[in-house]
Amino acid sequence: MPGRKDKDIIRETAENRLYTYGDYLKWDNGKRYEIIDGQVIEISAAPYRQHQKVSAELLRQFANYLLDKKCEVYAAPFDVRLPEGGEADEKILTVVQPDLVVICDRSKLDERGCRGAPDLVIEIISSSTAGRDRKDKRDLYERHGVKEYWLVDYQERVVEVYLLDDNNVYSKPAVYLEKDVVPVSILDGLQIELEFVFRE
Repeated sequence: MPGRKDKDIIRETAENRLYTYGDYLKWDNGKRYEIIDGQVIEISAAPYRQHQKVSAELLRQFANYLLDKKCEVYAAPFDVRLPEGGEADEKILTVVQPDLVVICDRSKLDERGCRGAPDLVIEIISSSTAGRDRKDKRDLYERHGVKEYWLVDYQERVVEVYLLDDNNVYSKPAVYLEKDVVPVSILDGLQIELEFVFRE
């Protein structure tokens, strides 16, 4: 499928074809996509400047803390494959590119990115992605056992943090405002200072 146009990919998805990571690897039209349960989603090629600024500051705070520690942090574009079982990479029906991920099990890392659930996922939401991030991705990450899921709204200057409970279900989110400090549940001692994250 090299060089396939967006409308061709989306049209075939609408015809109930399930796409895989194997298909994803063949797309070379310069656009970015995610696949969730076999359905193709186009990602905007260039996020807004403020989105990138927030991402960079989050990355800085996480990376500074994780220096010389076992966990690693990555920022998009970075592929996260979420298999349902032991299927081969090319058969995986879900590959996403969260804005930031923290991965503590290095056996999940390879040259293509991450296979399996990260320990923490951060999505920086916008008006065009908020619905998908709040529902589809929240459900996806819960199902795959992502321990901690953050939604960062740079327009409202709010962070929502979901944590898996003992039943592997996300509890009601904790909400943090622009001057708050957010404790990172999976990383003992790390607190993210939102004053710097949302700084103009």
